[in-house]
Amino acid sequence: MDKFALVLVIIGAINWGLIALFQFDLVAAIFGGQTAIFSRIVYGLVGLAGLYCITLLFTERERTD
Repeated sequence: MDKFALVLVIIGAINWGLIALFQFDLVAAIFGGQTAIFSRIVYGLVGLAGLYCITLLFTERERTD
């Protein structure tokens, strides 16, 4: 679950970077506009993944020395 959430957060970060640099929304371009149902699903999943990843900030990682 952690890796899936991280992949979605990375997709969202890349999309926001493209919007900031080139005013190009990749998700909207792929799925038919910002208001298309598939785009909204992707945006929602990215948002939920971001919320889930907040928990990763507070978990201890195992050390492999």
